[in-house]
Amino acid sequence: MSGDKLKTAVLGLDEGGQILLKAASQTGHFQIRAVADKDSNTAEKIATEYKCSAYDDYRQLVVQSQLDCLLVAAGLYSCDEHIRMAIKKKFNILKLAPAARNFEEAAEFVHLAEDEGVKFAIVNPSRFAQSFLTFRQLLQQNEIEQIFLIEAFYNSGDLIDPTWYTDPKLAGGGVLLRDCYEMIDQIMWNFPVPQQVYSLTTNQAGDKQQRLYLAEDTAVVTMKFNDTLIGSLTALRRAGLGPRQEFLRVYGKNKIVTVTRDNLTVSDGSGQSHKQFKYNEDALGCMAKVLNNFALNILSPDENKLCSSGGENLKNMAVIESAYLSARTGIPEEPGRILG
Repeated sequence: MSGDKLKTAVLGLDEGGQILLKAASQTGHFQIRAVADKDSNTAEKIATEYKCSAYDDYRQLVVQSQLDCLLVAAGLYSCDEHIRMAIKKKFNILKLAPAARNFEEAAEFVHLAEDEGVKFAIVNPSRFAQSFLTFRQLLQQNEIEQIFLIEAFYNSGDLIDPTWYTDPKLAGGGVLLRDCYEMIDQIMWNFPVPQQVYSLTTNQAGDKQQRLYLAEDTAVVTMKFNDTLIGSLTALRRAGLGPRQEFLRVYGKNKIVTVTRDNLTVSDGSGQSHKQFKYNEDALGCMAKVLNNFALNILSPDENKLCSSGGENLKNMAVIESAYLSARTGIPEEPGRILG
């Protein structure tokens, strides 16, 4: 390592990759040595800004570099083998969510990293958003008694996704995996793995045959945690259906708590709000906290716990895998069986 700085490169320079890069540079713990993107002009431009090497070939970056960390924003369809190579070269990996295209692939990365003695972590910025931290604190202090229902909702609004998101072979899944991963992570971070998951998914293709070849853009997932706690997640990714909206809401004996990235509202049993907390969080600020935690865990692991390890994220992937399996079988599936 270069003093207290981690020699680092970034794969993929779309909006997410550039936020990763900016956040890494803000923490003071990373020395950016290289960036890579399939668009050579983008790679050259950003490399000039950060005074580092530019690549338009992900494999060449991994082969020709000796790094402490690799920050991954590129789609796995374009770099899965290069991530494996990087882990075998003892690079610590921080990847934008989701953890992988399916549970099996995620487990492979996790176990390979364990074998090589390096970190494999997933970016879940909501874990560092003050609204969700306040929500977690309320749960840990038992401020919400006898929770019986968890409700989550996601609407992408007019968010424009890359075209490969619609291809299940490239993307691994649609709105559940690509867009709702952080929301599912919040549920799995704060509650036990559900005993059963049942789901229905569809997309806007014109006929049944076409729908087989497109990732889902609409999904309804129900979860049974135990005999007294159930949950639901409704998700849609269709332009023109209102502004982007997402929230997590829990119903307890005497309180209803609703949390978003910027707000937390506590209501009484009739739904009348009596406490509201507003926060001014931005994507870059939360990302910088993620990067800071990742760096400190590598530099001083005994003093700094990794907040979103790959192993933890296998719970998210098991729930998502169960939802996709249930949509195919038409019956509830058990994430516990997938986790083994």
